[in-house]
Amino acid sequence: MRRSGCLSFLVAAALLVGGCPKGNQDYEEAKKASALQDYDTALVHYERAARSDPTNAEYKLYAAQARYDAGQFHVQQGKKALKNGDLQLALGEFQKAQLIDPSNTAAEQEVKRTIDLMNGQSRPTSLNPATQPDEQILAQPPELKPLSRDPINGLKMTNDARVVYETIAKLAGLSVIFDPDFTSRRITVDFPSVTLEQALDAVSLESKAFWKPITSNIIFVAQDQPQKRKDLEDEVVQTFYLSNTLTPQDLTEVVNGLRVLLDLHRLQQVNAQNAIVIRDTPDKLLLAAKIIRDIDKAKPEVLIHVQVLSASMDRLRDLGILPGQTVSLAFTPRSSISPSTSSSTSGGTSTSSSTIPQVLLSQLKNLGTSDFALTLPGATANAILTDDRTKIIQDPELRVTDGQKATLKIGSKVPVATGSFQAGVGVGVTGSSGVVNPLVNTQFQYIDVGVSIEITPRVHPDGDISLKGTVEVSLVTNTENIGGIQQPVIGQKKTEIDVRLKEGEPNILAGLIERTDTKNINGIPGLGEVPLMGYLFSDNSHEIEEDETLIVMTPHILRLPSLTALNLQSMAAGTDSNVRVYRGDEGTSTAAPAAAPEPPAARQNSGNVAPTPGVTPTAMAQPAPAQGASAAAQLHFEPATVVLKAGDTTTLGLAVSNVRDLYSIPLMIHFDPAVVRVEEVRDGGFLSGGSQQVAVVQRIDQQQGQVIVSATRQPNTPGVNGTGTVFGLVVRAIGPGTARLQILQVNAHDSQQQTIPMVSGEATIQVQ
Repeated sequence: MRRSGCLSFLVAAALLVGGCPKGNQDYEEAKKASALQDYDTALVHYERAARSDPTNAEYKLYAAQARYDAGQFHVQQGKKALKNGDLQLALGEFQKAQLIDPSNTAAEQEVKRTIDLMNGQSRPTSLNPATQPDEQILAQPPELKPLSRDPINGLKMTNDARVVYETIAKLAGLSVIFDPDFTSRRITVDFPSVTLEQALDAVSLESKAFWKPITSNIIFVAQDQPQKRKDLEDEVVQTFYLSNTLTPQDLTEVVNGLRVLLDLHRLQQVNAQNAIVIRDTPDKLLLAAKIIRDIDKAKPEVLIHVQVLSASMDRLRDLGILPGQTVSLAFTPRSSISPSTSSSTSGGTSTSSSTIPQVLLSQLKNLGTSDFALTLPGATANAILTDDRTKIIQDPELRVTDGQKATLKIGSKVPVATGSFQAGVGVGVTGSSGVVNPLVNTQFQYIDVGVSIEITPRVHPDGDISLKGTVEVSLVTNTENIGGIQQPVIGQKKTEIDVRLKEGEPNILAGLIERTDTKNINGIPGLGEVPLMGYLFSDNSHEIEEDETLIVMTPHILRLPSLTALNLQSMAAGTDSNVRVYRGDEGTSTAAPAAAPEPPAARQNSGNVAPTPGVTPTAMAQPAPAQGASAAAQLHFEPATVVLKAGDTTTLGLAVSNVRDLYSIPLMIHFDPAVVRVEEVRDGGFLSGGSQQVAVVQRIDQQQGQVIVSATRQPNTPGVNGTGTVFGLVVRAIGPGTARLQILQVNAHDSQQQTIPMVSGEATIQVQ
């Protein structure tokens, strides 16, 4: 018996399992995997379910969606790996996405781009040879590559400008050709230690000319005139793709700004690609690139949390007995006192009619109580208690881009009748003649009732948020019969805001509490005012109405303005007539030509290439020590850390250690002008050796926070060895904060005018 029972149970279980479709199990497993964001597993189960039931359209739809989700998931993972610099992992993720969803075009594009990055290519490849750019096409105008990059030392001459140009070119292993219209003039130059480009710029400035490379070893010199520059200066075409403009108007604003700032004449706005195409000189393109990089930022986003509480209460208590307040007395004489009268008609027939009772004066003595009727009033007992409470709570959140208007409406639309009268002819009901009656054509319009919010946020760089807009709360409070139609009475509370708040700071925009307390007594005077007994002779009603509205708005910043120090950095742009960009080592040497003691204000050369991204000016100015040379000397501040109060003054020593044959040391120091100020640079005594005077030349720019100083020993004297203080910097504390004194550039030389490598440090000044 037991054996047969077990067998029956197994058979039933087998039938139960066999009755469950396999597709349902895979479908449930797929839903679980999808909820856990395991899209690969979900896709496998959805496809199994679809194969087990090919006619089930739902399974096919879910399988297609899972295929898209899985492909997109791997694309996102690949982008994360690409951002972290793991190209191999990124390529694997993109290839998985491509295999899972062959229709994912983004995966195919990312695979090609990642392969290009792994191969060291800076441009995307294309399967179409016609789209491949010619390898011989240069991205920039010809770059000057002289045979020698050694500094030009000791060149001092007074001669024709042509001869000076040719002399400088021969020193660098270059050839120079002149424009047929070039007018030469006699000039004087003195170059203690300058680069090739600096020497050419100085000569061009003095001779009113400009130069440009036409090959890697040939330069062309022409007269500096606007038409000559327009005819001879090389131009470059570049396309800038903007990522954060939302509308064509935003792109137009950028184009107009570039046109005004840089005097660009050849630029095209491409709305379809959100791009700007510019053709101009390389210097103008570099400035345009900086401007576009600085302003093409993702707009900040704000999450506005709005809390609306509207509560209304109406309580009524009506208790008491309201007696009748009128008594009527009617005169009803008896028939014996008031006989009926008769009258004759022309036909001789007598008729009798009832008239108002009449009593003769002689019968007044017979009147009694039976001839009068007195109607006593009734009473109404009221015992009413009503309590009507309404509470509206809204807690919406709005996410909006900086400067854009966000609109939220929560509620309903209430119809309100509007009518227009049209003349029509109708027939009167009381007569047969035509009577003109107005016929009403009723129309309805719908009014929004509920919570309506319109907010425009503006995020400031310091993290504050300005909110401007309106908040309106309305509801139907009652209805009125107007023209035979029940019209709604809409209560409205509206506030207009224009405030500036901190991030996360709540602000009560509107808080209104309205209370109405009404008492009413209706009864017999005197009796209705007796305590307790007054309820038998009067009706007492007490009504309380309360209406309260509270609106709280709290902004939260989801994305801040992404401004970096590079965006805030200024960039030299040349003169109004000659826009230029200063590169790398231009103007870093303190030994300037006699004819141009300061760096030239206008640039004649447009052939120099831009500095390598990520390389600081200090690194570019510091030459690498030769093999077998001794360890680099060290340049550091003493003390390295100083604490001052606003207004205090101190002197920092700039010392050098382990130096050999130090003859001259020009350098550039940067400081924060908002925190400290360098008042003066003094001789530290190390270069003088205690026996001779040292020429110290200094230039302090307080606005830019820059100090350029140079100290040089007397001619025909050897350099100094050892360790000591080179300069003393007089520093004054200006405002609270922390400032760093950094040595940006140093170009020390020995008595043979050879560069001395140095490792520089920095000082930290804390102002309390």
